[in-house]
Amino acid sequence: MTLAYSRAELLVAVIARLLEGCRHVTVGASSPIPGAAALLRQELTKGAMRVTILGSNRYNAYTNGGVETFDMAAQGRIDAFFLGGGQIDGQGNINLVGTGTYPANEVRWPGSFGSAYLYYLVPKVILFREEHTRRVLVPKVDFISAPGVSAPGVYRPGGPYGLLTGLGWFSFDKQRHRFRLESVHPEHSVEEIRDQTGFEFDCAAEVPFTSAPEPEILALIRGRIRNEIAETYPRFASTFAN
Repeated sequence: MTLAYSRAELLVAVIARLLEGCRHVTVGASSPIPGAAALLRQELTKGAMRVTILGSNRYNAYTNGGVETFDMAAQGRIDAFFLGGGQIDGQGNINLVGTGTYPANEVRWPGSFGSAYLYYLVPKVILFREEHTRRVLVPKVDFISAPGVSAPGVYRPGGPYGLLTGLGWFSFDKQRHRFRLESVHPEHSVEEIRDQTGFEFDCAAEVPFTSAPEPEILALIRGRIRNEIAETYPRFASTFAN
């Protein structure tokens, strides 16, 4: 069966649903799918939700992106943010530094920047990584750029809300420090996800498929949202169907 939408369109629709109730969503650089999803949620709220996309001219009122992002987070004025990682483990730890033993890493990645700070302060941090393999989803990260959990008594209004990949959506249980598989994307299976995941996770006996984008949502993604995200990510926007 050929799906009537692309994987990117599905992920945009899923993230837009997860952003329901947010007042202000900030999206980091090099994040076209979360950026498009934030713009979609803004459209669905008729402009009631504020969107900041770092690297955009149109959707960025900051004059000093990193500093102002951190200030806004500390003031409780950012409701959702997105983090990824070269490695992510079952406790929600992310690694943005590299593989191997630090500082003599075998592979080096861009670095942690403010990931740990935002991970602690932003209430809804969505971990997002399209690639779903044991190379990325590991039993234990080689280096903790940002920890998924904290010791009892540590002030932490933020933390992992869940993990979205190209295969499925996991929620994160902050009490048990574990992911739970909530849905599997169409054309994939729980067995495939188990095979491609390096850590243990919880799931129900029957895991539903991720809901497909409704026709009106697809129309928005392929129309207005494509045109809006093209300001920041023209090559990505060109991948949406007409």
